[in-house]
Amino acid sequence: MDLENQKRVKDFAEEYGPENIVVILGAAEGEAAGLAAETVTAGDPTFAGPLTGVQLGLTTYHVCEPEVKEEFDEAIYDEQVSMMEMVLDIDDIISEMSSIRDEFCQYL
Repeated sequence: MDLENQKRVKDFAEEYGPENIVVILGAAEGEAAGLAAETVTAGDPTFAGPLTGVQLGLTTYHVCEPEVKEEFDEAIYDEQVSMMEMVLDIDDIISEMSSIRDEFCQYL
């Protein structure tokens, strides 16, 4: 997650309260999604950005996870996400995201 997005997430959590924020990720690999999820829950593991040492504990999901997918209008999801979903390792992404949520999320 780039430094600008880290700052945005931190600012939103401060403004609205971390219990009111859900971060939806769209990374193409489980490891990349997990790194971004870890950043907004446990703090920036690269020690380079605004979330270094900041444990927000935010709830995080990947856009392809069933819990999120069912919230979208089916036609819009098909138009915007489904083509990419066909080439992703969804099981790996779900496993990575579930692991991060179980370990670090404070507001499920």
